[in-house]
Parts: sequence; structure tokens; C-alpha cells
Amino acid sequence: MAIKTNTYTSYTVKGAREDLSDIISMISPTDTPFMTLIGKGEPISNTLFEWQVDALDAVDTANAQLEGDDYDSGTLQAATPTTRMQNYAQISAKTLIVSGTNEKVKKAGRKSELAYNLAKRSKELKRDMEAILIGTNQAAVAGNTTTARKTGTMLATVKTNDSLGATGASPVYTTLPNATRTDGTQRNITEALLKATMQLCYASGGKPTVLMLGPINKQNASAFAGVAAQRFNAQGAKPTTIIGAADIYVSDFGNLSVIPNRFQRERDAWLIDPEYAELRMLRDFQTVDLAKTGDATKKLLLVEWGFQNTNEAAHGLIADLNTALI
Repeated sequence: MAIKTNTYTSYTVKGAREDLSDIISMISPTDTPFMTLIGKGEPISNTLFEWQVDALDAVDTANAQLEGDDYDSGTLQAATPTTRMQNYAQISAKTLIVSGTNEKVKKAGRKSELAYNLAKRSKELKRDMEAILIGTNQAAVAGNTTTARKTGTMLATVKTNDSLGATGASPVYTTLPNATRTDGTQRNITEALLKATMQLCYASGGKPTVLMLGPINKQNASAFAGVAAQRFNAQGAKPTTIIGAADIYVSDFGNLSVIPNRFQRERDAWLIDPEYAELRMLRDFQTVDLAKTGDATKKLLLVEWGFQNTNEAAHGLIADLNTALI
């Protein structure tokens, strides 16, 4: 078939309206599981913030005393002082500049270019913080006029209950997490490693309630025998849904919610007690108007924050894992 001569088609018309959807599709992940899990603690008032930890004396199985014994000054026990732990707050920020014309012209999918991009920057800032907190081997840095302050992260603070591959080493510090850990030889994640690390946490007095993993090792952990039995009731004639994920792991020392995290290192599996970790704010999320120097609007999104691992022995780390499906 052929069209008639002089048929006026859409290929030559000049006045056709564009068809541009008002929906802007974005697939970039914005969930921040670790930050959401630990929540915010009390605001802080200095760039160096502190808290105290304590522990009971070791169990004394020889604790049998004489009837009528006299406890003089030579037999009284000395009190053990608390330990003051420290970390620094760091500044994280995003900037934005939008021309006056770009803000004024009519656009599809958003009314204000400035507002739309401020919302994007806010999500990007939170993603940065999540990746720093749980996925970066970052030591605390005091900073100076040429070096930015940094907060010590989970990888730099957990040292008591960590299971390491060969050549791996825990961070070495006393009160300020100013050293990083040493990565070791990688190995497959196994249920035996999980059980052993849970036992370490229990022996230290901890009781983790969350197992947080990268997406690949989340799949590997779904095959563990301790995964709670899963059943799904298919209603009517609807296709049956096949459940293939582990949401609860039943351990000898309590149940673990199994949560994937895109922003942590795939080589790490975390055992977390949310009660003993907090995000501390010196300056909460805020938008600052920058000086106008031309025909454009400049904005600064800023937060000054620090990580408080309230008691690092409450958590566990299975480090140095392979990053492929088993």
C-alpha cells in the first residue's frame, strides 16, 4: 500500500505539541537501613563528644566469706571508674546552583527546579551518611584548617566480637576510634561463622537483634538451616507466591531480623543491637542560602553529625567474606 500524493502527515507538520510525561522516573535507592535502625540520640554541643561505658567485675566463684568476719580497710574492694569514650562530629554537605532563567521557565515533572534538586540533594546526603557509617573503614580524625574532621565508623569501633579472615586485624584504640581495621583473607559466609560470632556477643553481654548484610551474602544467608520456616497462603486461583528469602534467623541466643543493605561492604556481615548505637547531631539537617553573586540562586545543604557506638561489645562483625553467590 502507498499513501496518496500530497497527504499531509505528522512527519512534516510544524505545530505538533510535544508529549512529555510529567512523571520523572528514578530508580536510585534512597533507603538507609542502618541510620533508620539506630535513630538519633540527644544533640551534642561540641565537635568532640563523649559518653561513658562500664562493666561488672569478673564472676568470683570463690566468693565464700567467714561468719562474723571483720571488713577493715585492708580488705575493701576498690571501685573501678567508668571509661569515657569519644568520637568526633564531621560535616557533610551538598551544594546547588540554579540560574534564574532555569527556575522561571515552564518544565515537565516539577514546578520549581530549585525545589526538585534540593530534594534530590537531601536524599543524596543521607545516602552518603549511610555509606560512611556502615560501609567505610574510617577512623576518627580531629581535623585542622586543611583536614576535614571525621567521625569513627562501625568498622573502626567494633573490636571485641569480630570474626576475621587470615591476616585480618581489629582496630586498636582505647577511648577514641582513631585507627582503622585491617582487611584479611576472604572466605565464604557460613552458619558456623554466624553462630560463633553470636556466641561471642552473648559472652560479652550483648544481644544483637539484627543481621545486616550486603545483597549477595543476604542471598547466601537465606540458605542457613536456622532460617525460620516460611509459609504463604495462596488465596483463590491466584498464582502461588514462592518465598525464597530469609527474614528471621533463629539462633541459640535470640532471633535475628535479616536485613539487606546496599550501602555496606559486601565483605561484611553485621550483628547489631540498635539500643547501643546512635547518630548524634551538632547541627541537624539544614538548608543555607549562599551569597547571591549573579543571576543564579545558590544553596548549601549541611549536617554536622557523629557516630556513637555506645558500647561496641554489644555488636558483632563477621568480616572478610567472599562477594559471590555460594
